[in-house]
Amino acid sequence: MQHNEMLSPTVLNRWLTAKTLAGVGEAEIVGGFCERLVEMGMPLARAIVLVDTLHPIYEGRAFRWNRGTAQAEVLAYGRTREGANAEAWRRSPLYYMVETNQSILRRRLTDPAPSDEIPDFPSLAELREEGMTDFIGLVTRFAPAGVIGEMEAIYSLWTSDVVPGFDENHIAMLETLIKPLAAALKCASLAGIAATLVETYLGRDAGRRVLSGRIERGVAERIGAVLWYSDLRGYTRITDTAAPNQIIPLLNDYADVVISAIHAAGGDVLKLIGDGTLAIFREPDIGEASRAALNAAVATRRDVGELNLRRANARLPLTEVYLGLHVGEVFYGNVGSLDRLDFTVVGPAVNEVSRIAAMCRSAERDVLLSAAFVAASRPPDRHRLISVGRYALRGIAQAQELYTLEK
Repeated sequence: MQHNEMLSPTVLNRWLTAKTLAGVGEAEIVGGFCERLVEMGMPLARAIVLVDTLHPIYEGRAFRWNRGTAQAEVLAYGRTREGANAEAWRRSPLYYMVETNQSILRRRLTDPAPSDEIPDFPSLAELREEGMTDFIGLVTRFAPAGVIGEMEAIYSLWTSDVVPGFDENHIAMLETLIKPLAAALKCASLAGIAATLVETYLGRDAGRRVLSGRIERGVAERIGAVLWYSDLRGYTRITDTAAPNQIIPLLNDYADVVISAIHAAGGDVLKLIGDGTLAIFREPDIGEASRAALNAAVATRRDVGELNLRRANARLPLTEVYLGLHVGEVFYGNVGSLDRLDFTVVGPAVNEVSRIAAMCRSAERDVLLSAAFVAASRPPDRHRLISVGRYALRGIAQAQELYTLEK
């Protein structure tokens, strides 16, 4: 690795600042930081840096570096409140440090026996067997005002494999430099957290638009799109008769099927309304968007059937998904008050697709398609569509011919 100037803590700080402003990811930051510590004389063999994050599945990410690698390996980890992850966390040095409110924990792994005051953690015994000689654990806490969700600190583990291990100068250097590293990682992580939050709660396309600056109230784009509206059959009856602790798992099971099918086909979920799902499919060619929506409908049928088999075997409440598909022009953008906005679609076509979905029960069909949807579909796809007659839709002036998707 070539550098233009002698490495020092000041130079490393400047490097961290430049990488942070350039938007470099956490893995590259951790890898470059560790490499530079080695060039400054730190006898560092391995490092692990953990960053909690606001994610619906993962509690955080670990960045694992080994000497000689330019970029740290990224490992996502799940919740540590229960199960095997919880047990591993409670047996770790970091858990001990958090519970005892310590910022640094040092253990010479070459000592014949651990201190009576500090447990001999299983992970340290493993490091000793692997030839490591010295260990430092650091917890770099944020001020309360800087805590984001559960992200209250940067946790890091540092090990050496030389017999002297870390000397006092090494430890002092690490304690000093961990602070700018923590600030750089927090800055990089917040960008990822923001993207995760807006895409999770607003939808993928809407989230990206909001992050790109489309947040002005009343600014909306007129678009043509395939509209999807689905809900669950007999949801009110289920909530009245099922045990309260079964309602949220039921919603999650069926929502996972619907949303996964929409995303796999290239659609964007805009809103979850109780048991209802509003989504759009957009392509330069509306025929391609219609085909994508049909593919999502077929996948939903299939996966709901498989889900119901699993739930029946577990003696859990069952339901079906009712789906309406429509094509029309809508306004896509920010709607709401000065301090509470929603990035969504509005227009008569949105009302129509919800009314079409509501007709599924009367028509005794699980999927209903508007005539506009059929007209927009490609000729090969129209062979899969069957008319079920004309129906009067609530709030719509004229009766419409509706279609369904063959089994």
